[in-house]
Amino acid sequence: MKPTHCPPNCQNALRVADQLCQGRGVRLTPQRRQVLAILCDHHKPMGAYDILDLLKGEVSTAKPPTVYRALEFLLEQGLVHRIESLNAYVSCIHPEHPHASQFLICRDCGEVRELESRSVDQTLDSALKACGFKADSQVIEVTGRCLRCSEQTG
Repeated sequence: MKPTHCPPNCQNALRVADQLCQGRGVRLTPQRRQVLAILCDHHKPMGAYDILDLLKGEVSTAKPPTVYRALEFLLEQGLVHRIESLNAYVSCIHPEHPHASQFLICRDCGEVRELESRSVDQTLDSALKACGFKADSQVIEVTGRCLRCSEQTG
């Protein structure tokens, strides 16, 4: 089931997700796909209940566990990221390979931009090794102001 509201770049993301899941031998069920489509379509961090409200428009019987299970699956497959500081989720811009993520979060407009900087990863890896620390996950969140908001307030 493909939501009709997805723009072309969202349709491409869903196509990539379908291919990745098929290649991994896991199922991108219609509800999981709808949750991913909602995140792709909205281009902003969304909480589980925001997703649920939109999902109910297509699946009237949707409940919180439906969304949380879908998000758990999508996280495991690297198709979405959780923004810890916002308790929200965003679609991944390049799910075809595992990566540590860095996020730029605008405190004014709420825009979140995903980065993938190998130099940041390497610097952090070196620092972790020097401390003898083994990380379970690496997500860097930087809060500030995006270019658009910075220019609006001078």
